[in-house]
Amino acid sequence: MGRRPSRWPIQPSSFNLPPVMALRILARSVRHFSVQAVIAVLLAVSGVAVLVAVLRHKFVLATVAGFSMAPTLHPGDRLLVRRTSLSRLRVGDIVVVVPDARMAGPRPHTGYVIKRLAAIPGDLVPQHVPSPSNAHVPPGWMAILGDNPDASRDSREYGLVTQQRLVGVVVRAIST
Repeated sequence: MGRRPSRWPIQPSSFNLPPVMALRILARSVRHFSVQAVIAVLLAVSGVAVLVAVLRHKFVLATVAGFSMAPTLHPGDRLLVRRTSLSRLRVGDIVVVVPDARMAGPRPHTGYVIKRLAAIPGDLVPQHVPSPSNAHVPPGWMAILGDNPDASRDSREYGLVTQQRLVGVVVRAIST
């Protein structure tokens, strides 16, 4: 069986060529790339980079850590979260917040707190949430509750949550 000739313009024996010859061989090997093709590739790569940057600014991924939202969500569920403000939310939305010291409690910090929005500014404070009777949620605050009250540390325990802690609203579970 004979050896097939290599299609590469630079052979192992030609590595000791004078620089001018090496440049000619290299130019011959990349001649089929046009300037337009290189520009198109660069534009495509930069377009993908811009798209990724925009998506990272608008969306975030969160992972469910406990059973507080069972049966709706379970530990390990990955959620797509759209960053938004409190004014764009409705009662019943599942929201993601950054916990503060009173929310963290005795267990280690797990990243985000994922709960259902129970009250927005102007609503009556839900029953069992610490507040004066017949109190309304003040501007810039919200009440969040877990779907599984027996396994949830939520506004029933730590009270209202400021809108500055809000990350966004759950758009959908992307893996369970």
